[in-house]
Amino acid sequence: MRNVGTVVRGIRTPIIKEHDDLANIVVNSLMEASKSEPFTFRDKDIVAITEAVVGISEGNYVTVDDIATDVANKFPEREVGIVFPILSRNRFSMILKGIARGMNKITMLLSFPSDEVGNGILDEEKLDNSTYTLGDVISESDYEKDFGDFIHPFTGINMVHFYRELIESENCQVEFVFANNAKTILNYTNNVLNCDIHTRLKTKKMLSEAGAHVYGLYEIMNAPINGSGFNPDYGLLGSNKSTEERLKLFPKTGNTLVVEIQNKLRELTGKEIEVMVYGDGAFKDPVGHIWELADPVVSPAYTKGLEGTPNEIKLKYISDNKFANLSGDELKEAIKGEIREKNSDLKGNMLSQGTTPRRITDLVGSLCDLTSGSGDKGTPVVFIQGYFDNLSND
Repeated sequence: MRNVGTVVRGIRTPIIKEHDDLANIVVNSLMEASKSEPFTFRDKDIVAITEAVVGISEGNYVTVDDIATDVANKFPEREVGIVFPILSRNRFSMILKGIARGMNKITMLLSFPSDEVGNGILDEEKLDNSTYTLGDVISESDYEKDFGDFIHPFTGINMVHFYRELIESENCQVEFVFANNAKTILNYTNNVLNCDIHTRLKTKKMLSEAGAHVYGLYEIMNAPINGSGFNPDYGLLGSNKSTEERLKLFPKTGNTLVVEIQNKLRELTGKEIEVMVYGDGAFKDPVGHIWELADPVVSPAYTKGLEGTPNEIKLKYISDNKFANLSGDELKEAIKGEIREKNSDLKGNMLSQGTTPRRITDLVGSLCDLTSGSGDKGTPVVFIQGYFDNLSND
């Protein structure tokens, strides 16, 4: 009888650079790890690769000048309103630098008290003690007068001042406005770039219907500029700072990569192993209120066996109700039988009450993100075994 369920391993690889053969690196690193630990491969194992090394190996980069060119082409008046950007030096500062380089004036509409992913811009206690409500519009002068400087408790940075200095360093004027209604920007300009991530389509539709000349950030660098990198689906969403003049884009060849890795592993192991590319996990810090998911999706590419949502029954519910009179081995065997006989789709069934109604790729991607971290662990590949097992699997 197996006494271990899901096992997650971070797999170390060589440092991955532009144009490396990532599929071979991933497969070779897994095979070497299986010898050194050791472990054997099984059907329905999962191999996950962080999107960062996929983008690096693709050489999918753009420069600040590329961004400036694309934005200037889309807004030839050289004036734009930026709506709901996140407050991030890694995620947005180089994008903003490119926008400022291509524009003469920016009006930046920031949501408050925090951005879309939970980075604070106003002290919530000060806001609660003020006369403002979440439906108000706060001018830049009123913000300074009533709230002063807000230093982010985690980064120690005043992002409003940081963004101002960055924009002005590109000889571009800037005005900040604080509001939670995207249409507020139309009081200042008709040219709009909406930079929100997960509500991007809704925001663009609303602004477009209100008469704005609007693009989404996902439509900037969605085609190459002078031979640059690009992402046809997400543009600059999901990009990360590489250097002071260069960004790495969200990967665009992941669908080809995951199938190639799956095929190579099938040839070497004889097993049907699922493969996915993952970015940020889909979880929120209940203390710091930071929403991790700054990528447009958790997983931009995955093999077919990872489609769908979990189909699990709640052991606690069955134990406390249907088998309340059983205990010990008798209870365990009864529950195993219940699992084996469960319907193929438990959606809406009381037996699944309390289980997680989320996509498998979001759940697995979050597990991988927590495993690999975002710093110096050196494990851009995560290997998961037993994820699809349940108590009935001996």
